[in-house]
Amino acid sequence: MKTPLGWAASRWTLTPRALRWGTTAALIVSILIIVTGGVVRVTGSGLGCPTWPACDTGSLTTTPELGIHGFIEFTNRALTGVLIAAVGWAIIAARLQKPRERSMTRLTWAQFWLVVLNAVAGGVTVLTELNPWVVAMHFVLAVGLLTTTTLAWHRAHRGQSAAVVFPRRVGGLAWLLVAATAVLILVGTLVTGTGPHAGDSAEVPRMAFVWEQVTVVHGILGTLVLVLGVVLLVLVSRIPGATLALRRTVTFVVVVVLQASLGVAQALLGLPEWMVVLHLLGSALVWVGVLRVLLDLHPQLWAPKAPSTYTMEAQEPAFHA
Repeated sequence: MKTPLGWAASRWTLTPRALRWGTTAALIVSILIIVTGGVVRVTGSGLGCPTWPACDTGSLTTTPELGIHGFIEFTNRALTGVLIAAVGWAIIAARLQKPRERSMTRLTWAQFWLVVLNAVAGGVTVLTELNPWVVAMHFVLAVGLLTTTTLAWHRAHRGQSAAVVFPRRVGGLAWLLVAATAVLILVGTLVTGTGPHAGDSAEVPRMAFVWEQVTVVHGILGTLVLVLGVVLLVLVSRIPGATLALRRTVTFVVVVVLQASLGVAQALLGLPEWMVVLHLLGSALVWVGVLRVLLDLHPQLWAPKAPSTYTMEAQEPAFHA
């Protein structure tokens, strides 16, 4: 028995361009929802909608009584609907490709389930009255979603080739850079959970860390990521023909430098709200950047599989004399 998408795929085909647009939309909105989540936190709107899944008792949407905080929180919730539409577009476009790449459809469906998990985590965040560990989990799930949208976007936009052979040490350093960046982002959630922007004007529990100490650890990890990025940049620059990988690594290093500068500035200036939001945007761009560096240095890691001879022959109409 065919699924609705299977039935549609037997009748219609979408172009690779449709898939590229769908994955682009999903990537952009997955970044945007991280940024708007930051806006909710720094404006103290985390409990602007005091219940979940409704915004308020007896109302699915915000009400005038909830004020600006209710509007900000509900806007962030409503963005989930836009994200579902974008991911749905990517799912349909991936399923209606000829030939079909099952791994791509699985990847887009993974995005859908991560959106669902993020929505539930957002609800738990409200129901636990902004418990900092739940808030951190919510952010980590959002980064997980960003990972899948980045992988799908990269795969839809580039047919990888193995024309450039990267030394094993370069590939290993790329993996180390990804691991260090992941730890950096995780420690960043501890900085957030310890810091002053709790998400609501009321008394909200914070993590039991000393903010200055965990911030120093975060800074040390950021320096490590920058050093690894520069070393990788030097190694890639010595590889003939690695122009694309070099450009991607340069971009990553530049983004890390800007992000580090912003982090130092916001700490010295007392964490102004707009800087905190920009720093969240920067963290998303750093993660997207390091994943793209990894994929460029491992061309076969997430490369579209060439259709088999059998599959290609099966698609050709048969002609008999």
